[in-house]
Amino acid sequence: MPEVSSTNESKSSHVDRTAPGKAHPLTVKANEKVARSLPFSDTQDFKDAMEGFIGTIPDALILNDKGEQVWSMKEYDFLKTSRSPDTVNPSLWRIARLNAIHGLFKVTERVYQVRGFDIANMTIIEGETSLIIIDPLLTIETARAALSLYFKHRPTKPVSTVIYTHSHSDHYGGVKGVVNETDVLARKVQVVAPSGFMESVVSETFLAGNAMKRRAQFQFGMQLPPGAQGFVDSGIGKAAAFGTVTLISPTITIKQSLETLVFDGVKFTFQLAPGSEAPSEMLIYLPQFRILNMAEDVTHHMHNIYAIRGVEVRDASKWSKYIDLARIVFGEKSDVLIAQHHWPTFGQTNVRNILKKHRDMYKFIHDQTLRLVNHGYTGKEIAEMLRMPGSISKEWSTRGYYGTLSHNSKAVYQKYMGWYDGNPANLNPLPPVAESKKLVEYMGGAEEVLKHAKSDYQKGEFRWVASVTSKLVYADPSNVAARELCADALEQLGYQAEASTWRNAYLVGSFELRHGPRKMPASSKRNTFSAVSSELIFDYLAVKINATSAEGTHIVLNWCFTDSNQEFIVTLENCALTHIHGMLPEADATISLDRSVLDSILIGEVTISEVQSNGKLSIKGNIAKFELLISLLDRFDGSFPIIEPLG
Repeated sequence: MPEVSSTNESKSSHVDRTAPGKAHPLTVKANEKVARSLPFSDTQDFKDAMEGFIGTIPDALILNDKGEQVWSMKEYDFLKTSRSPDTVNPSLWRIARLNAIHGLFKVTERVYQVRGFDIANMTIIEGETSLIIIDPLLTIETARAALSLYFKHRPTKPVSTVIYTHSHSDHYGGVKGVVNETDVLARKVQVVAPSGFMESVVSETFLAGNAMKRRAQFQFGMQLPPGAQGFVDSGIGKAAAFGTVTLISPTITIKQSLETLVFDGVKFTFQLAPGSEAPSEMLIYLPQFRILNMAEDVTHHMHNIYAIRGVEVRDASKWSKYIDLARIVFGEKSDVLIAQHHWPTFGQTNVRNILKKHRDMYKFIHDQTLRLVNHGYTGKEIAEMLRMPGSISKEWSTRGYYGTLSHNSKAVYQKYMGWYDGNPANLNPLPPVAESKKLVEYMGGAEEVLKHAKSDYQKGEFRWVASVTSKLVYADPSNVAARELCADALEQLGYQAEASTWRNAYLVGSFELRHGPRKMPASSKRNTFSAVSSELIFDYLAVKINATSAEGTHIVLNWCFTDSNQEFIVTLENCALTHIHGMLPEADATISLDRSVLDSILIGEVTISEVQSNGKLSIKGNIAKFELLISLLDRFDGSFPIIEPLG
C-alpha cells in the first residue's frame, strides 16, 4: 500500500481544526458499558501470543535502502497501558495491544513465525536442507527484516520454496525480499499458489485497484497518526507497512480440492478454499508437525464477508463448510492451529473449539440473514435485527474487529438479492448530490437542518447526525458548519467502534471533512507488472479506455512480444477493447516489442518516441492508430473525494 504524502492545500470549505475532539460523555458511557460486558479477566490470548517467543529487534524498526522508516512499533507505545482511554472501545484496545506483540516465535520444532513486522505473519518451516516460507509479508523491506531476524537465531539456509496462501498483497508483496526472481525463473526456487491466484490478484490490484486503494485509506486508517484519538489498529494486524510491494508469478498451482506435495522432505496437504476470505485461497496441513494452518479463514476475530474497501462478496456458506472440512479431515490430528494473522491456538481441544465457533459464526450469518430475507426484510433492516448467539459473541476470537455482523449480513443480502431492495421507489433514485439538495430543501434549508442536528448531537444520536449532515455537505460542500458537525459525529462513532475498520473509516472521514484528502504518491506497478500475463494486462488496459473519447473509434493492432513469442490481435470497437491470440494481415499496424517495454510505457517510465528511437519498439503500419490507442487510456486520481462530491 502506498505511503501517505503531505496534505493538499486546504479548500476554503475545509474546517481549520487540527486537533481531534474529546470523547462525548455518551461515548464515555458506551465504552464503559463494553468494559463491563465482556470477559476481560480472560487473558489466555496474551499468554498464547507470547508462547515460544525467541527475540525481536528494538521497536521492530525497519528501514528501506534510503534509510527511511517503513515500519516501527515505537509509535504504539501508548498501548502499553491495559486500561483503555475514553476515545477507544475497550475491546478494540485489547486486540490492539495483542497485535503490538512482535518478534520471532517458535511454534513447534522446525516451524517458526515472525509476527508484528507487518500486518500479516511470515511462517518459516525448516526443510531438510532449505527453508519453506509461507506468505512473505507485504513489502520487500519487512520480509527481508523478518528473515534476517530468523537467521539471527537459527541456522542460515537458502529459501527453496515460497507458498502464497491467497491473493491479497500482504501475503505475497514481500516475495522479492526472501528470494531472487532469477532463481525462480531458473527453477532453483519454486513458488506455490492456489488455483486462480493471478486472476484474483489482477482483479483487485489492477482492474479495480485505484478505487480499492483509495478506499483502503479509510479501512486501514492510513492518514491517521497513531494515538488514542487516532489510529490504534487494523484488527487483523497492527498496520500495513509502507514499503516496496512485489510479485513473482507462481511456478506450481494447487488445483485439486485436497492435494499433497512434499518440499525438501516436508509434507504439505493443501485444501483449496476459493470464495472464502479471498477468491483464491488455500489452507495447509503439516502432518509431520501436527499443525493446521488456516491461512486467513480462521483468525482471532470475525472476518469480512465484504470488506469496506470494496471487494467481491465472499460466500459465507462455503467459508463455513471449508472450516468444517478442515475440522473433519485435520482437526483430530492437529495440536496447533496457526494462521497468517494473529497468534496460534494450542491444544487439540482448543483447536477443535475455535474451528467449531468460526464454522458456526459464518453459517449463522449466512442462514439467519436468508431467513429474514425470506420474511421480506431488506439488508439494512436485517443488519439492525440480527444478534449473535451469546455462545459465539462472548468468545474473543469471534469479536468484530475487522468484519462486523452489521456489514457482513448486508453482504449476504447483496450476494443473493443484489443492490435493489425491491421497492420501486428505490429502483432509480436521484444521484447523491441531486437527492441531497432536494432533501435539504424539503427539510427547510441548511440552517434548519443544522439546528436540529446540533440538538441531536448533544443527545448522542451520532449515526443520524452523521447521515443528515453528510446530506448537507453533498448539497453544499462549502458549508463549513455542516462539515464540522459531520466530522464531530463521525469522530464519536469512531471512538465507540469495536471494529478497527469502522473506527478508521469514521476517523479518516472526519479528518478529510476538516482538511481534505491527502495526496497519495503514484505507486509504481513496475514490481508487479512483470508477473502478470499479457492476457491480463490487456484486460487491465480495457478498463482504462475512456469510452467518451473513444466513441466512433475503430482500431485493430497486432501485438508481437519478441521475448515470449506471443502474438495478439487487439481490437477497439464500440468503445470496448478486446483481444485474442493470433495475427491479422489487415490490421492497422503491427507492434513488436518486449513485454517489459510495454510495461515501461504503461507505468510512464518511457515514451513511445523514446523506445522507438532506441530500437526497442517497432511499428509497421499506421503509427497514429497505436498512439491514438495509448492516448485513450485514462489516468486515475488516487485521492478522489469520498466524503464529499466528486468535481
